[in-house]
Amino acid sequence: MKKMSVAEAAEKWGVSERSVRNYCAHGRINGAFLKGKTWNIPADSKKPERVNKRRDKPKTLLEVLRAEKEAKLSGGIYHRIQIDLTYNSNHIEGSRLTHEQTRYIFETNTVGISGETVRVDDVVETANHFKCIDLIIDNAAAPPSETLIKLLHATLKNGTTDSRQDWFAVGDYKKLPNEVGGRDTTAPEDVAREIKKLLANYNAIKNKSFDDLLDFHYRFERIHPFQDGNGRVGRLILFKECLRANVVPFIIDDDVKMFYYRGLNEWERERGYLRDTCLSAQDKFKKYLDYFRIPYEE
Repeated sequence: MKKMSVAEAAEKWGVSERSVRNYCAHGRINGAFLKGKTWNIPADSKKPERVNKRRDKPKTLLEVLRAEKEAKLSGGIYHRIQIDLTYNSNHIEGSRLTHEQTRYIFETNTVGISGETVRVDDVVETANHFKCIDLIIDNAAAPPSETLIKLLHATLKNGTTDSRQDWFAVGDYKKLPNEVGGRDTTAPEDVAREIKKLLANYNAIKNKSFDDLLDFHYRFERIHPFQDGNGRVGRLILFKECLRANVVPFIIDDDVKMFYYRGLNEWERERGYLRDTCLSAQDKFKKYLDYFRIPYEE
């Protein structure tokens, strides 16, 4: 698909570049996605229609997240998701930072840890994960793509010990074979082909069910496209796809990770394990939405 830059769109539509960036940030241009600090816009995009400045109150979780993110609102659902999703997803993968330490890093952008030894990578990946959540909010309206998947990985692993290893491809597919849970994964030379196939099959589904989202997640993890960071990137994409489909998203808590792993291992034989784990997590997330008075469909 051909793309145009913010400057090109501004010239084409007769508006300022700032207006175009605002259109993108608020999801008003279908298919626009952020790569680094640059918006990429489908070349055939139409100029968004003007809206009344007296906007209605955000009606969906995604609208609320975008509004709170833009306003840098503290103490809302955006704030809660940043901390809880980052803490749990990182902890599942071995981070030793506590929930309170994660909260402190997000709220103060400083590291206030004394009397103990912490891994620098845990701190770096925590700060990076916050940026990844912003990326999935910014790109929630667009279908998943290789560009976004690689961008999430590059953002997550930027500045880590792994990024200084010659054999570790930050923001690109793995160079060495790896396994997950004692199971073989896709060979490095086959990853690009398998990811393209997965995305094509998934994006061809018009009305995606909850199981379709979980199946995509399972198949992504079975491919295991990166040397490390697959679980976190996969869960970020799954959260994003829930937002895109206006399905109540969920956070896999660290204390149910064994049920989550079992669900992934058994998915092709018995879908109930993973489905039930995710539905239970979804029920917990609904309590967040009830507390912050954000409507959702049952």
